[in-house]
Amino acid sequence: MPSGHENDDEQVLDSIGDAANPGTMTVCPDETLVDALDPTRALIVGGEHRRGGAGLFDVEDPADRRVIAAVADADRRDAIAAVDAAQAAFAGWRALPPRSRSEILHRAHALMLRDADDLATLVTRENGKSFADARGEVVYAAEFFRWFAEEAVRTGGDFGPSPAGGTRTLVTHRPVGVAALVTPWNFPAAMATRKIAPALAAGCTVVLKPAAETPLTAIAVVRLLAEAGVPDGVVNLVPSTDAAGVVGAWLADARVRKISFTGSTRVGQLLLRQAADRVVNTSMELGGNAPFVVTADADLDAAVEGAMVAKFRGGGQACTAANRFYVHTDVVAEFTARFGARVEALTVGPADTGAQIGPLISGAAVDRVTALVADAVATGARVAATAAVPESKGWFLAPTVLADVPAGAAILDEEIFGPVAPIVAWSDEEDLLRQVNGTEMGLAAYVYAGDLGRALRLAERIEAGMVGVNRGLVSDPAAPFGGMKQSGIGREGARVGLEEFCETQFFSVDWPV
Repeated sequence: MPSGHENDDEQVLDSIGDAANPGTMTVCPDETLVDALDPTRALIVGGEHRRGGAGLFDVEDPADRRVIAAVADADRRDAIAAVDAAQAAFAGWRALPPRSRSEILHRAHALMLRDADDLATLVTRENGKSFADARGEVVYAAEFFRWFAEEAVRTGGDFGPSPAGGTRTLVTHRPVGVAALVTPWNFPAAMATRKIAPALAAGCTVVLKPAAETPLTAIAVVRLLAEAGVPDGVVNLVPSTDAAGVVGAWLADARVRKISFTGSTRVGQLLLRQAADRVVNTSMELGGNAPFVVTADADLDAAVEGAMVAKFRGGGQACTAANRFYVHTDVVAEFTARFGARVEALTVGPADTGAQIGPLISGAAVDRVTALVADAVATGARVAATAAVPESKGWFLAPTVLADVPAGAAILDEEIFGPVAPIVAWSDEEDLLRQVNGTEMGLAAYVYAGDLGRALRLAERIEAGMVGVNRGLVSDPAAPFGGMKQSGIGREGARVGLEEFCETQFFSVDWPV
């Protein structure tokens, strides 16, 4: 069954889905929100707020490139201190009854909703996304606490006679131990809670390294967990600009038995090699290159609506974002015109203006996406539509629709991570599937078709861990999030998300006949 967050999530995304109505939600940045976090003492180790061994690092607002906080910068010694605290807290947290852990997670859910506007403001300040997007993320993030609060008390196991007789097999599950969690900048609230919640529900303690671009939201979430009743040492926060040093120290520490990472495939490959040295339990949610398929009989109104959400949520800076649009030749002209009109109506600017699309995370990101667009145009694509971009010091990039994109264009092979939608026309289904599956990535995909049976048959042949069928959203705490091929290992969310933080153990019990 779907979880309760879906309707809330879609409501706050309406300002993207309905380009003619930019919505009324705006944010008034309040410096006291940042100051209250005491970012110069952002390390949270064993419940103590500390300065970092490496000094401080700046966090910038990508909408205007102003420094909004100086944050404690952890070094390898801080990383090991966090493991010390997590290991010391593990026995007590593991022994806590599942019902008690569940009640704490329920309180965390309520506290996140209580502070949803403030958390959304923090997200807009350090990440740049629109307030509607940011608030949608916070509601979604909070739902992981509720979902895993409910899963925490649904203990699994098995019992039965062995086939040969004379014994009974008792199967149980135990927490894996100290878990290292590494999260990206594009969803600073949701990527943290999607890992923290199942780890705590399973009985693990954690050390968390958020992205250096967006540590403030993580600080706020960890503070809320303490307010919810999480004991000192159970959740430890280690912001750092030395990701390799901190994570490397964790992977070399025999007390760390789990790493859960969300980020690029390249970094995931490096971490897998390091994890192999100690055979560390790993979960990897890596890069994507999501196709968005529109058949000749698709409802074009629905397809355009879904495309707006699948492409432009978070300004296209999502691993599940629609990356390549494959539209049947019979409807490609009409789809491009309708889609382009919606894109041209998008408002771009800082979150405090109520704009629907914010900046990219950095100047390097703008340069990379701009180069992909230029290459596509040089190889035969044409710019079918763009939105207006304000004059600003921020890292803004015009939402763009590219038509007539040739099959070999680099923009189809790389994860764009920006508000650009390349459209390819198709007519033969087998050739379509060859193009759709012709990548080492397999995280998400989208299919729009009038015949539901055909849509499902297409979805079954697409090599992706998640497929949105006639909808532009795939993420849900109640569903197993993850990909195939080089898009990752393991799943987050659903019951399997809890099992990722557990070890299976069985007892063979003598049972005389």
